[in-house]
Amino acid sequence: MSIASKLRCRGLTFVLITALFFTLFQNALALTAFWQAIADTGRQHWIFMATVPVTLFCALNIIFSLLLLPWLRKPLAIILLLGGAYVNYVMYSFNVVIDRNMMQNALETDYQEIMALITTKMMLWLLLLGVLPSILVIVVKIQPAQHWLKAAGARLANIGFSLLIILVIAFFFYKDYAPLIRNHPHLVKMLVPTNYISGLTSALKREVESHKPLVDIGMDAHEGSVIKQEPKKTLVILVVGETARAANFSLGGYPRETNPKLKQNNVIYFPHVTSCGTETAVSVPCMFSDMTRKEYDAVKAAHQEGLMDIVARAKVSVLWRENDGGCKGACDRIPHQDITQLNPDGLCHNGSCYDDALLSKLDNYINSLKNDGLIVLHQMGSHGPAYFERYPAEYRQFTPTCDSNQIQDCDHQSLMNTYDNTLLYTDAMLDKTLSLLKSHQQKFATALVYLSDHGESLGEKGLYLHGTPYLLAPDEQTHIPFLMWMSDDYKKDYQVDSHCLEHKAQQQEFSQDNLFHTILGMLDIKTQEYKSELDILQGCRAQE
Repeated sequence: MSIASKLRCRGLTFVLITALFFTLFQNALALTAFWQAIADTGRQHWIFMATVPVTLFCALNIIFSLLLLPWLRKPLAIILLLGGAYVNYVMYSFNVVIDRNMMQNALETDYQEIMALITTKMMLWLLLLGVLPSILVIVVKIQPAQHWLKAAGARLANIGFSLLIILVIAFFFYKDYAPLIRNHPHLVKMLVPTNYISGLTSALKREVESHKPLVDIGMDAHEGSVIKQEPKKTLVILVVGETARAANFSLGGYPRETNPKLKQNNVIYFPHVTSCGTETAVSVPCMFSDMTRKEYDAVKAAHQEGLMDIVARAKVSVLWRENDGGCKGACDRIPHQDITQLNPDGLCHNGSCYDDALLSKLDNYINSLKNDGLIVLHQMGSHGPAYFERYPAEYRQFTPTCDSNQIQDCDHQSLMNTYDNTLLYTDAMLDKTLSLLKSHQQKFATALVYLSDHGESLGEKGLYLHGTPYLLAPDEQTHIPFLMWMSDDYKKDYQVDSHCLEHKAQQQEFSQDNLFHTILGMLDIKTQEYKSELDILQGCRAQE
């Protein structure tokens, strides 16, 4: 009897064996890296460590149950095995992870570079992890299902059981997984085959998108009669916060005083404001686009002008200062500065800056302004999990603190203390920004707007950090602080009724959908893109 005739299995068994092989062999490097990262926390979480391969197997089982269908399972399995074997060799030999940039480099590799990579070691690696398993895939005979409906039911049951196991693990260990992935984002990029499939897809998508033309909007943008006729130029500073949640803002009723300085500045606080997303990569481009959350399309936003483009087109001077790793496309076509590159003395360390750095030499820029101006300051704010690194020592007011990025190991009160200290520092930074604006009131009618990009979970319901899918996200991640301040000259020139606005702030619900149109309204920029019903100040201006 031949070997081929002995190697028989059912379709579902083929899926399970494939998932097990990828878990134990093609992901051996990833499992080792996960376990090492857990061990580096200083505690041997043996049960948590044991869940990693179980979770990975269940996830791969679900993926392969959906992909390895009868008419394409063998060719697809072979492609994934060979691709995974090569990716493993690259990760092991060069100590790299696989992401979009790596796949982009692979797509651009020429013949000489490919030949230089071919070694005896590489061929052996491909043979053991790719070629030999592929031969087994070719040889094995998969028994046809007696009834397709029964086979489909078995697959669905298999998927359901795997999903149930993942949910159970998430229920008990989400608080461990969330900071682990946040602190070691490279771990996800080691998982085979999702790493190179995702990287390749993203690289190809970027290549296609790079050839798409930029869509211009607001081509009719111009300053209106009010801003042109006012005796002073207008200057608005928009501060985009990071990971500040409304639940911990004392201006919104939080019992601990986290906004002592803002409280003394007669700011108008909006207690009912929600974000567009639960992560910066969604919320920032969304809030600066003309699209609402419900209609937001990230691909469209990447190839379409936004708020800053329209403001600049209206001949308003614009500047974006960045302290949070990037503006996510919102400032690509306007003057912008990465504050970590400017590296103000005493405010930056290890490539990270305190938010006061955003104000460094900003006074000089304002002094040089000849036009009306809009300045955006993008904070590092309360970015986790290393909250203790977001504020200078003098703002360590609430103690004891969680001076670790392993936040799941801290008790809830110390974690809350540390987070509240970040808000104290944001309060102080905003106070300094207001002082800066007030120092230029002889030349400008000034105003300030502050809002966070999204909120944060601090252990409530077992959740930490942010990024939960919006439909499932708790209020802690979507309820954000939003406030405004206007000088007397600004209120006089634009005939803003502050009592009306304060009443509106308390009574109505708003979201990041309102930012685009509110800023256009505050600068009296006329364009067909402006929707007055989404302008927060609409109805509180005497000239309306």
